[in-house]
Amino acid sequence: MSRDEEKVTDAQWRAQLTPDEYTVLREKGTERAFSGEYWNVFEDGIYRCRGCGETLFESGSKFDAGCGWPSFDRAAAEGVIDEARDTTHGMLRTEIMCQKCGGHLGHVFPDGPTETGLRYCVNSLSVRLDETTKE
Repeated sequence: MSRDEEKVTDAQWRAQLTPDEYTVLREKGTERAFSGEYWNVFEDGIYRCRGCGETLFESGSKFDAGCGWPSFDRAAAEGVIDEARDTTHGMLRTEIMCQKCGGHLGHVFPDGPTETGLRYCVNSLSVRLDETTKE
């Protein structure tokens, strides 16, 4: 748990986030494939955490994985993404969270098409595209 996560109460998270954002970011929910705001958006900018505003991904690292969720091949900077083993739903996956607030983002898989070999599969409800900030 990050220091910032400890400072925000559950009531404050509920007041700050929409019910769907709360479900994804705080309860580790997942939006349906091809339903999120950013699954098919390729505008320039920075993807920030909807919970705390931390810069998580740059648009230049986004690619179409065909999975129905925004996909990136790398984080914006070292240390902005935390990882944890996830064995829910009878699967073994690596969960990704915002290091600053602990918000659930999605999962990372070792099947990306670029030199990183990674596919950060992210819920649109966990990020916000800031088009005013260019890479």
